[in-house]
Amino acid sequence: MTMDRRTFIALAAGAALLLPRRAAAAPVMTVHKDPTCGCCEAWVEHIRAAGYEARVTEARAINAVKAKLGVPVGLRSCHTAEIDIYVIEGHVPAAAIARLLAQRPKVHGLAVPGMPVGSPGMEVEGREPETYDVLSFGEGEPRTFMRFKGSASL
Repeated sequence: MTMDRRTFIALAAGAALLLPRRAAAAPVMTVHKDPTCGCCEAWVEHIRAAGYEARVTEARAINAVKAKLGVPVGLRSCHTAEIDIYVIEGHVPAAAIARLLAQRPKVHGLAVPGMPVGSPGMEVEGREPETYDVLSFGEGEPRTFMRFKGSASL
């Protein structure tokens, strides 16, 4: 049996669909933190454990960085990160960042205001993790993007 050109091309295209595709690399995250912040380092470990590449920059004038990146004053925490087109403020769990990057909503970023006990980087032995909201921000009022207890999505 001989194979004509059209049949060959159709079979080759079909075979290409069956080959495993290499997953696209996650974008690199730049984390801005105060040089003396220990919980920021713990959050970076959480992010790296989730498979993100995180590059840390230390900034003594961290509030100036937050202002430049457009983080509203009422949503600020201890560290600020940039990933893709988004800003991540505070102890945002990696699961929320993954959802943000997958869904790509029209927001400026995500924030966990304050430092909730049990959020990534804020684990305290012997203390029950708090329930907290990850907020999306941008135009209009911040909105709940996801809810967590510790690192577990609710």
